Amino acid sequence: MPELSRRRRLLVLAICCMSLLIVSLDNTILNVALPSIQHELHASVSGMQWTIDAYTLVLASLLMLAGSTADRLGRRRIFLVGLVVFAVGSLLCSLAPGLEWLVVFRMVQAVGGSMLNPVAMSIITNTFTEPRERARAIGVWGGVVGISMAAGPVIGGLLVQSVGWRSIFWINVPIGALAFFLTLRYVPESRAPRPRRVDPVGQLLVIALLGSLTYAIIEAPGAGWTSPEILAFVLVALVSLAALVAYERRRPEPLIDLRFFHSAPFSGATVVAVCAFAALAGFLFINTLYLQNIRGLSALAAGLYMLPMAGMTLVFAPVSGRLVGNRGPRLPLLLAGTAMGASGLLFAAFDAQATNPLLFTGYVLFGIGFGLVNAPITNTAVSGMPRAQAGVAAAVASTSRQVGQSLGVAVIGAVLAGGAHAAAGAGAFVAAARPAWWIIAGCGAAVLLLGALTTGRWAKATAARTATLFDDEPRGQRAADARS
Repeated sequence: MPELSRRRRLLVLAICCMSLLIVSLDNTILNVALPSIQHELHASVSGMQWTIDAYTLVLASLLMLAGSTADRLGRRRIFLVGLVVFAVGSLLCSLAPGLEWLVVFRMVQAVGGSMLNPVAMSIITNTFTEPRERARAIGVWGGVVGISMAAGPVIGGLLVQSVGWRSIFWINVPIGALAFFLTLRYVPESRAPRPRRVDPVGQLLVIALLGSLTYAIIEAPGAGWTSPEILAFVLVALVSLAALVAYERRRPEPLIDLRFFHSAPFSGATVVAVCAFAALAGFLFINTLYLQNIRGLSALAAGLYMLPMAGMTLVFAPVSGRLVGNRGPRLPLLLAGTAMGASGLLFAAFDAQATNPLLFTGYVLFGIGFGLVNAPITNTAVSGMPRAQAGVAAAVASTSRQVGQSLGVAVIGAVLAGGAHAAAGAGAFVAAARPAWWIIAGCGAAVLLLGALTTGRWAKATAARTATLFDDEPRGQRAADARS
């Protein structure tokens, strides 16, 4: 792809950020609307979990396929298709006559969403080729998540209160249409010189693994952890994982290139993404139910309560991008893990829900931590890897995020369903939520530990050795990417 002017590069970044905005807005707005959906569609806790996880599961299953397909057929082309499918899926969600149809239409949305974020990230990676400029661009990209967190609860609250929960899906349509026409005008087409072939067996194994694991976690509180149904799904997940690893090792062009995981920074970023986004999904799920069902706040008031967390994410995401560009990923990861862990600890050990000052302190700490964690995840995932396979590398990082969100909602929802329902009263809900907050604190501790282990000299040496396993680019370029 020819070098673009600075103005054109910034326009490309803005267009890619628009795609992230509609996907992120969709998640945050939906969380605010969950109690309204629960009431109108008579949904259980597991039903609410499926409105979120049906989307994230399909998204996680198809991200790597979308990334490799974009590398092969053209990134702009797949990005445009994704915008159309996502907008159409959003309209269908607004028309859903019942919970089952809403879950199905969320899956349609996810098919489109799978073609947006990883493809947009590979477009950014191939547009911003200088490592420091790329890190800053990724910081801006991460800041969009903060914008969506700040705007989503407020916009969602206003829409839910004034029009109804169905209106939360309408906002995706005009933003998607604008991004579509700007993409046609300003985003150049790009492809990988040597794109991967389709891996249908690997794709099916990924779907079987993620689907069976999430189903087992969500349905276990109702069916029983030792019921034949749940044990069968756990067995399917284990067999699928073993078969996936064995099959992908032998395939010349696998869906998941296991060579990536020879790099400690890349492997660390993958696990950090799972932990951080599991914590985020659990955090939003618990607080949405607590603020509206226990405190009795309106959807708008609940959204305003969440603004301290969202505002900190908005502020610290670009700060993290600059830190990564100037000093590397170690410091932001350590700070992120500390802040997220401290937030979970406040709720788990000190009952932060009891007073507003402690509640908002927990929100601020979590927002700082989550704002800092996104840029080092993304930058580490694509640095040191050949740019020709940028779509696949970015898709692995995006898949890890979605897997984390799926597991976060599934596990936290299972903990709440197994302990007490919101209707049981404030004391019972807080008691049921305490183990969930310990899980979130543990996720923060994992981010801290992995940040320390996978950003030192040893880890950088593994990244440099991993770069030599690829022959897609000249050795000098691989070494430069590895050092970045």
